[in-house]
Amino acid sequence: MIDTPAPAAPPAFHYTAFATDGAARLGRVETAHGSFDTPAFMPVGTAGTVKAMRPDSVAATGAQIVLGNTYHLMLRPGAERVARLGGLRRFMNWPGPVLTDSGGFQVMSLAKLRTLTEDGVTFQSHIDGSRHHLTPERSMAIQGLLDSTITMAFDECTPYPATREQAAESMNLSMRWAARSRAAFQARPGYALFGIVQGGVFDDLRRESAAALRDIGFDGYAIGGLAVGEPHAEMLRVLEGIAPHLPQDRPRYLMGVGRPRDIIEAVRRGVDMFDCVMPTRSGRTAQGFTWRGTVNLRNARHADDPRPLDETCGCPCCRGYSRAYLHHLIRANEMLGPMLLTWHNIQHYQDLMAGLRAAIAEGRFQAHAASVLAEMEAGDLPPLA
Repeated sequence: MIDTPAPAAPPAFHYTAFATDGAARLGRVETAHGSFDTPAFMPVGTAGTVKAMRPDSVAATGAQIVLGNTYHLMLRPGAERVARLGGLRRFMNWPGPVLTDSGGFQVMSLAKLRTLTEDGVTFQSHIDGSRHHLTPERSMAIQGLLDSTITMAFDECTPYPATREQAAESMNLSMRWAARSRAAFQARPGYALFGIVQGGVFDDLRRESAAALRDIGFDGYAIGGLAVGEPHAEMLRVLEGIAPHLPQDRPRYLMGVGRPRDIIEAVRRGVDMFDCVMPTRSGRTAQGFTWRGTVNLRNARHADDPRPLDETCGCPCCRGYSRAYLHHLIRANEMLGPMLLTWHNIQHYQDLMAGLRAAIAEGRFQAHAASVLAEMEAGDLPPLA
């Protein structure tokens, strides 16, 4: 009888920092579904798809992890259905890690009617008006059915502006929900649960939140409730104050922040992970990100321009098509236009992250960041004469 070797156990979820440059960190996160390098940008696949992109095309840009949305997937097609079909990764044909948010932010921003209690949130679907009840325990169960590599604790995203009293009440509720999320989460090798720091723009509340999460114990730590309307300088101040209070041996994730300059400044302050709908949404609205800032392909100045969107980019959009053609596609409402621009934008974001990682590794992050920001400020190429 021949002994059949037992299948290899999945690796433990683990973060390793290889280099630092100031507070900026170069690292890698090992998961049950493969590893990803940090700083990392996660394209957003809200409903199980990165809009206008095939999964292999997303991977071709260098993306190693994508994000799914608990709220949208629980409403349509339903978490139980996704589980029966093999989990979100198999369902959407994505081979790498997937992070799912908890659903809390979308409940607050999208649901038609909602009632918040200590237990959770009862809300009406923005799709068909059906009623649902989402609690920390239910959020953990849904993300488990989706087979999320990284599960996010259920929280209330504190709005901006909020008084200190409102921010404190919201943060304390989120911390109680964080403890319930931790208790309900089914730990497995290579899978992770992240806690979410809240507290609005109040430094002492942020520190209190971080301490509470450290006491509960999480595999990673997210910073929520930013990029919700506060001034740019205020966001950076909060980041600078809270990052040192998060564990050095765990990944740090700034939720929903996606403008290139914000990513650069957050990496400068020690953040490792990012997500945002901006590159895909902008691609669908004729906006292309370049090293010289954002370009609006709807503008008539591009109608006769034979140059690529970005001469330094190697994506299919820039290798094969002119600004004039992209302008034509947008004006003609042809779906190829948003598809090409989305591919380019995701490529640009992945190139941005690769450049930041290389600069940290080589100890030249500050000079690199200054150069990239200065070029973006310079603006787009002048029109052809």
